[in-house]
Amino acid sequence: MGKIIAVCISEKKGTQKKNVHMAEFVKEYGIKGDAHAGKWHRQVSLLSNDKIEAFKNRGAEVAEGAFGENLIVEGIDFRSLPVGTRFQCNDVLLELTQIGKECHTGCEIYHKMGDCIMPREGVFARVLSGGIIREGDDMAVLEAASVKTETDKLRVAVITSSDSGFAGEREDISGPVICRIVKEYGYEVVHQTILPDDMTMLCDEMKYICDNHTADLILTTGGTGFSQRDCMPEATQKVVERMVPGIPEAMRAYSMQMTKRSMLSRAACGIRKSTLILNLPGSPKAVEECLTYVITELEHGLKILIGTANNCAR
Repeated sequence: MGKIIAVCISEKKGTQKKNVHMAEFVKEYGIKGDAHAGKWHRQVSLLSNDKIEAFKNRGAEVAEGAFGENLIVEGIDFRSLPVGTRFQCNDVLLELTQIGKECHTGCEIYHKMGDCIMPREGVFARVLSGGIIREGDDMAVLEAASVKTETDKLRVAVITSSDSGFAGEREDISGPVICRIVKEYGYEVVHQTILPDDMTMLCDEMKYICDNHTADLILTTGGTGFSQRDCMPEATQKVVERMVPGIPEAMRAYSMQMTKRSMLSRAACGIRKSTLILNLPGSPKAVEECLTYVITELEHGLKILIGTANNCAR
């Protein structure tokens, strides 16, 4: 059993979090008023109080929220718990999604002290059930959610890349089209989200899905054009370990029969660990054309990738 020491938020990205003493947690979003909340896997950050106190004992003056943590909790060693562990605090239910994070530039604390504990000791969680958390509230550690290990269905995660969709200014039509098609072909949709055209957020989401074996296939829609904000192919290329150029090449060749503008698509495809990532166009019509054309062959490739089929000729 742990105890909440501080509840911290920052209203703008790039500014230090401050202790607000209590906050509302919103299901599948994060903390109301926190700039880092959103429809992704790092909705809430947590840090063990004893790790902060040990850092302070080295001579550091650290304010609550200075490491970028939303919740400071006493009595729980978050770093020792596996991904999937759940935490209950009042009506709020959190699920651990990521342990530590990569720090590219180093925060203010790192530049001052030569070290920062958040990249190795901090953890991140999704909000599965919302409610209010206050300083002094108790937090219980629950068992990790049961994971389905054997299934006949291949699992699909769908990511829509759209600034306006993420802001709620435009309805996501292409994402549901993908879900409908894959279900018709016997796939199971295990995750669906809308993210802005943001390289870091897109990379983090795809890494999380691949590295935690959440899905066998990630299908993305949007962000493959010429706009300055379009970065889905670059995010995909940054995340994957092996490129699979044949699939987007086939989609472009097929779509060229309908419109020459298909040659403008920058869609990419690749493999990270045992998950295939495939970029689809942004328009619902093009999504349906391209996905329907390649989906019959994807199953064989995916089963080879996850080891349930042999790489042999028909």
